[in-house]
Amino acid sequence: MGFAVSDELLGTFAPILVYWLYSGIYVLLGSGSLDNYRLHSKKDEDEKNLASKGAVIKGVILQQVIQAVVAILLFTVTGSDAEQTGPRPSLIVLARQFITAMLVLDTWQYFMHRFMHINKFLYKHIHSQHHRLVVPYAFGALYNHPLEGLLLDTVGGALSFLLSGMSPRVSIFFFSFATIKTVDDHCGLWLPGNPFHLFFRNNTAYHDVHHQLYGTKYNYSQPFFVMWDKILGTHMPYSLEKRADGGFETRPLKEGKGE
Repeated sequence: MGFAVSDELLGTFAPILVYWLYSGIYVLLGSGSLDNYRLHSKKDEDEKNLASKGAVIKGVILQQVIQAVVAILLFTVTGSDAEQTGPRPSLIVLARQFITAMLVLDTWQYFMHRFMHINKFLYKHIHSQHHRLVVPYAFGALYNHPLEGLLLDTVGGALSFLLSGMSPRVSIFFFSFATIKTVDDHCGLWLPGNPFHLFFRNNTAYHDVHHQLYGTKYNYSQPFFVMWDKILGTHMPYSLEKRADGGFETRPLKEGKGE
């Protein structure tokens, strides 16, 4: 007798599993001889961050529990793939759904993220938790205040799912991809040949600028494109320069027009 796992269950838990597997790869890589590819030294990671690794793990797990509950409720309300009839969507339809979901997620996260920086109360009591990681690393990608995790990531994901019209089965692939992208943006490594660095201008170095003191009012866009930063004057270009002690450093090229 086989054991069948529903698309709804996979859509709920696959991105969580992918998060820990993919970030685990970076943990293993970071423990090796990759100092020449770090955007910050290991010493800076240990000394500048204001949250312990244990606190980060607990914070991420809490967000993922909330995320799973919302996903189960969403799939319950919208129905399952098993209830859907008709031909499978074409590659063109799937591509349209992916692109629509990416644009919706980017738009929601840009404006919510920027608002949490502009509003001093929200920044102090909610968003500043994420910025305790001055030197980002992979499994800290979803280290947020629970309310921020709900508003930015979970609600943003729900909107992208609903407005794109994707099915639970398609959502497995989309949210696993979005999870990998988010982890990669926080990995702190500029590895040669990384496809995310080749195809996305919103990447590890781009988001690293935002985590630095000079960049907290810029580069709000996440996780895919940089269009809203460019349109609304919060885009900060940067250069990647070699550090004398090994690795790279992101340096701003000019001031933006952000808040």
